[in-house]
Amino acid sequence: MKKLLVVDDQYGIRVLLNEILQKDYAVYQAANGVQALSIVKEENPELILLDMKIPGMDGLEILRRIKVTHPDIKVIMMTAYGELNLINEAIELGAVSYFSKPFDIDDVRQVIREHL
Repeated sequence: MKKLLVVDDQYGIRVLLNEILQKDYAVYQAANGVQALSIVKEENPELILLDMKIPGMDGLEILRRIKVTHPDIKVIMMTAYGELNLINEAIELGAVSYFSKPFDIDDVRQVIREHL
């Protein structure tokens, strides 16, 4: 079973994504960058759903750090803000895709399938 990591400071988003993805994937959750990096190191997930806006270490910084140690992990950014400059920067840093919140569950599943 492929491993997926959901990184979002919003508990509700993590629970929702876990709920819809757990039957197809082994889902791990992190509320912040420190937890995310620890899970990446321990579990080496194939794909990460990473929120752009996280207090402390933001999504771009988490992405940078993941790509240094685990360049093969695919990262899909999530943003509630639709900030194109941040999305472009994330893609340049190695994110494979992104989606905006609120998101359509079927769209999320489709993007994950495309990259796994």
